[in-house]
Amino acid sequence: MGDMKTLLNIIWLVFGGFVLALGYFMAGIVCCLLIVTIPWGIASFRIASYTLWPFGRMVVDKPGSGGVFTLLGNVIWLLVAGIWIAIGHVVTAFAMAITIVGIPLAIANLKLIPVSLMPLGKQIVPSNRPFVSTYR
Repeated sequence: MGDMKTLLNIIWLVFGGFVLALGYFMAGIVCCLLIVTIPWGIASFRIASYTLWPFGRMVVDKPGSGGVFTLLGNVIWLLVAGIWIAIGHVVTAFAMAITIVGIPLAIANLKLIPVSLMPLGKQIVPSNRPFVSTYR
């Protein structure tokens, strides 16, 4: 299983993962420079690391982080940036899914949508499968 995850991650990195991660990383830098938006910057860095190597990892809720501020922060993120990022992931996933080789990459792109919509209160953990379709 490890060889499959590594192969898929390398293909992902070459065909879009690096550019996506760079975008999330740059957004994280901008958010951290604006001081007030540091929580979103940290979330952007977390998503950037997930975007670099998505196969064999999954997003789960962080224990004890379901407070009012997390919900408010996620709603603000959703309205300001999350919906646009999710639309971008859907469009690129559709473009990747046109070829048979790109179908696993499209699935990985769709895996990024929930965390790009609501990034606060989430953590990325390893899984034992290369394709993780569940979002816990």
